[in-house]
Amino acid sequence: MSNNLKLITAPLRKANPVTVLILGICSALAVTAKLKPAIVMALSVTVVTALSNLVISLLRKGIPSKIRIIVQLIVVATLVILVDQFLKAFMYDVSKQLSVFVGLIITNCIVMGRLEAFAMSHRPWESFLDGIGNGLGYGSILVIVAFVRELFGSGTLLGYQVITQGLYDFGYVNNSLMILPPMALIIIGIIIWLQKSEEEK
Repeated sequence: MSNNLKLITAPLRKANPVTVLILGICSALAVTAKLKPAIVMALSVTVVTALSNLVISLLRKGIPSKIRIIVQLIVVATLVILVDQFLKAFMYDVSKQLSVFVGLIITNCIVMGRLEAFAMSHRPWESFLDGIGNGLGYGSILVIVAFVRELFGSGTLLGYQVITQGLYDFGYVNNSLMILPPMALIIIGIIIWLQKSEEEK
């Protein structure tokens, strides 16, 4: 039970795929200007990572080693297409905001990395939990970055006005730099710095 719990909790901090392994940075830069797309992207990656880990773990003993990457890509691509179609059917506006980045989950280093490093050598349940943990670890960084960028860049959260008109009347101005992709990289850098500082204490 404790080992299973670690599979979920470790990627949230000590083995975070973004801040420790430095994976999935591109989408973290691109989809975090607003909180809602970041949350949807986080959930999409978590679903794809968990289910692809599960499927590959179930099939691992029957996959010839020479074509394992091709099989992994087929499984991930199928799941990504299903997620993309679901978003287009039920969350069309968010799907438009995410644009090509849902499709690019297919090439996300976190997804492919967990298949190769974990699912190919572990049992299905453990692989499923590992996928959830790494998806949540990736998603937590996206949500934190998007929270900061939307709050200080637009004065809103999930599209709702948070910073009151009174503050604007008093002279507060939204930081338009927060909306630019480089700010996502700077915020991630600050998170990494804080995490490393805490570990060294």
